[in-house]
Amino acid sequence: MYMKVHIIAPYESMLPIIKACLPLYPDMEIGYSVGDLEKGVELAKLEEKNGADAIISRGGTAKLIKKSVHIPVIDMHLSGYDMIRSLTLVSELKDKTAIVGFSNITSGAQSIIDLLELPLQVYTVRESEEVAPLIVTLKNEGYKQIVGDVITIDATISYGMKGFLIQSGRESILRAINDAKQMISFLHYKNDMNGMLERLLVKEVQNIVILNEENQVVYEHLTDFDANPLNAGQYQSLNTELTENKQVLHAHFSLDGKSVDVEGFWHDGLKASYRMYIITASSVKRFDLKGVKSKAASFPEPIAMDAAFVNTVASLYKNHEIIHLKGSRGTGKEFLVNYIHNELANNGMLCTIDFEEFKEIALNELLLDNIRTVFLKNIDRIKEYDPLNEFLCTCCKNGVSIFIGSNEQISEAIAAHLEINTIHLPDLSHRKEDIEKLTKFFLSHYHQTYGTTAMNIKSEALALLEDYSYPNNIDDLKRFIKRIALNEKEYVIQKETIEKVLEDDGLSTNILVSQKATLKQMEKYIIQRTLKEEDYNQTKTAERLGINRATLWRKLKE
Repeated sequence: MYMKVHIIAPYESMLPIIKACLPLYPDMEIGYSVGDLEKGVELAKLEEKNGADAIISRGGTAKLIKKSVHIPVIDMHLSGYDMIRSLTLVSELKDKTAIVGFSNITSGAQSIIDLLELPLQVYTVRESEEVAPLIVTLKNEGYKQIVGDVITIDATISYGMKGFLIQSGRESILRAINDAKQMISFLHYKNDMNGMLERLLVKEVQNIVILNEENQVVYEHLTDFDANPLNAGQYQSLNTELTENKQVLHAHFSLDGKSVDVEGFWHDGLKASYRMYIITASSVKRFDLKGVKSKAASFPEPIAMDAAFVNTVASLYKNHEIIHLKGSRGTGKEFLVNYIHNELANNGMLCTIDFEEFKEIALNELLLDNIRTVFLKNIDRIKEYDPLNEFLCTCCKNGVSIFIGSNEQISEAIAAHLEINTIHLPDLSHRKEDIEKLTKFFLSHYHQTYGTTAMNIKSEALALLEDYSYPNNIDDLKRFIKRIALNEKEYVIQKETIEKVLEDDGLSTNILVSQKATLKQMEKYIIQRTLKEEDYNQTKTAERLGINRATLWRKLKE
């Protein structure tokens, strides 16, 4: 069995003893180097990268190395012979002497001092930073000589006192090598057993991911996926649910149209806890029909609506009542659905069905397992209402909450059979107080997406935005903020930037109409917009506006 061990000696005079021990271990590759404390740590990290099975060191250096590497670190404890040799020699000297060091030195030293009745005092430190202040105190108390490890002796000499290094003898080095050999043998055996068990496990379970307490992946075996199918945010959500109190978890995600089931288990190890996830990808696409999209959660969006209004919608959702969100295009229907789902769905999925592309006859093909929310769009395109009514009844029976988004009142063919709660969403022109919140959200979104500079907006620039109406409501505001963000070079949007974007389009943009504009300004805006849409072809523009070219030319000159 091949073993590779590296000894990091804290002082140079240990090397001859190490070299004398090496011939006793012909079946091991044993390297050695000299490095104390931080230097020893750097050497240990390098040897770990080079494939060492274990590190041997001593005292404070070994303590630091244990915190920095992921392989066994053997502390070369001082033997009784080492301590007796050193303390006997020191006691022959007449200078007032103290022993300073970590517990691995001082605990044994105190026993020998008591046994041999030596005139020595013992002081134990826990951190290397404690050594220098203690040496100063002892010097002031009349001590002339300090016995200890390398760090103690270095500090002692720097303060003009005599230092006596307790050295490790042959017995200590041999015992440390034997301990390392035994530990490596045990770890090789455990690794062999774990390897066999892993082969048996992965033969039955194709996709396993294990995370530690810091949510880092410590083991991963994936057969059905090219890469880990879940992102950090999804694992964070799972980890929040899977705790010591709830040690088994079942969750569901939709990835690229595939249904993915996750089974989680909590495991308490001897020194740490782990979360193991078994991921199963369905071979059948559940939501691959045209016009159907599903997701477990979405990026948080600002509701920008009255809190009491949102709470009312949330109460209806909790009771699994059908909610009809009635409002013009872009009033935030999908924003509200996403928000309510994210807050209340408990890891369930949101399924959006757009009847502009989806045929109602295929509703019976949709599986509702783990669906918590259904959002129906463009139901005015439906021709046969029986499949829809049957689907809605099934959703209600299964505790699935339903949103219906539309610009108009729902057909009586639906409303007559089911109790539907209609909630009116006002246009953005009646929610001026929402523009600031939405603007800042879109600025953040474009900063993340395109790396734009602007992160805030000046009050006069915001006032300018609030002076306009938006025919397509939030959709128009979002597009306009994108253009502003791409043109703003400062961190805060200036009023001048908005005016320049407006000026580039003539009087206004194709999505903004000033509420303070005069009739003449509105006329000019319409002409400029139509002219631009017709690629500045005056003949086509005049035809669209229902005027002749001479009138168009005259109005452009005004």
